[in-house]
Amino acid sequence: MDLFDNRAAAERLREAPLAERMRPRTLEEYVGQEHLLGQGKLLRRLVESDQLTSLIFWGPPGSGKTTLARIIANATRAHFIFFSAILSGMKEIREVIKEAEDERKFRGRPTILFIDEIHRFNKSQQDAFLPHVERGTFTIIGATTENPSFEVIAPLLSRCKVLVLNPLTEEETASILSSALRDEERGLGSQRLAIAPEALTFIAGQAGGDARVALNTLETAARLATEGVITLESAREAVQKKPLLYDKGGEEHYNVISAFIKSMRGSDPDAALYWLARMLESGEDPLFILRRMIILASEDIGNADPRALQMAVAALQGFQMVGMPEGRIILGQAATYLATAPKSNASYVGIDEAIAEVRQSGAQPVPLHVRNAPTRLMKDLGYGKGYLYAHAYDTGYVAQDYLPDQLAGKKFYRPAGHGYEKTIKERMEYLKGKEEKK
Repeated sequence: MDLFDNRAAAERLREAPLAERMRPRTLEEYVGQEHLLGQGKLLRRLVESDQLTSLIFWGPPGSGKTTLARIIANATRAHFIFFSAILSGMKEIREVIKEAEDERKFRGRPTILFIDEIHRFNKSQQDAFLPHVERGTFTIIGATTENPSFEVIAPLLSRCKVLVLNPLTEEETASILSSALRDEERGLGSQRLAIAPEALTFIAGQAGGDARVALNTLETAARLATEGVITLESAREAVQKKPLLYDKGGEEHYNVISAFIKSMRGSDPDAALYWLARMLESGEDPLFILRRMIILASEDIGNADPRALQMAVAALQGFQMVGMPEGRIILGQAATYLATAPKSNASYVGIDEAIAEVRQSGAQPVPLHVRNAPTRLMKDLGYGKGYLYAHAYDTGYVAQDYLPDQLAGKKFYRPAGHGYEKTIKERMEYLKGKEEKK
């Protein structure tokens, strides 16, 4: 690289966004992920000893996956290739394989292949890497925001160690912002800006653990600063409305809906409202939420409060008539009702046990006395013979076997002792007592 190349590179760096300029260059500059990079921790030992194995960095946006890869690239003696799964296909895959093979053959150097957004590769593209990982043609470092258990094929996943990168804490984010304000070479230090403590806390909190978002916000707030001070007002104006971490096709979608369902199941209306708000603010389809609420009404509440299912269905119908934004009120009412209703999964457990029994014991014959007998032939064969009509008795009940003979006495439904199922349970015990007396 000659003098003109150096000048061009320096000019590009000056024009780059603050987040790019402040990207750490060494492990000492890197902030966060102490569980991986602290003294004596796994990743630090691997980098410092230059003995990397195939890795997958799994973490949210802005947690430092690509930065770590670049630090490794600077620290290792291996040939390092950056590779984007978004921009590459089979042709590019064959080219990097050839490049890695040539490096080993002609220069005796191993190759580390960093694959950004590895989850974007389909199965056949991931399969193409597998034999070369096994032969040691290169070591893979993959980066993904999605759960690798779902997005990376099992044979490749089994040959990689998955390292989880956590979102930055607010303290770590604030430290990065403070460094950017002080750094005169790459940051905003030459502008001699001050920042109000509440503004720093606000930007760090609003970033949601994403260093890139935090630095982009700081850069905008610096442009809005008055008299050399970044105030809380300028910070708020710079933030506007931050996008929430929520991918309707990704893991966070399932994490949030899981938290919502478990909050209602656990009778916590406050948590239920919070997770409901998270989904609505992130653009989740309200009809999807309502369908899950209908399922919960039967699965987790059931006959402990039979009105819960009516409430959930009514909420769906009401929302379809009203729509958003007023529909949020209907969703909120239904969520708090379901969260505070007594809980029982007796019906859910009962139907699953009955299905398991059917699958195990097969199609048992229907007892003759409860068979339908619409013709004389059927009556002559004993269909319906001995059937006791419940309404012919004063209490509307008479003891009688309805299950197949092989399953006589089998119990599938065991009502809980609370909510309306307490009443159901008491009635069933009363009827059983009458049966035993008889």
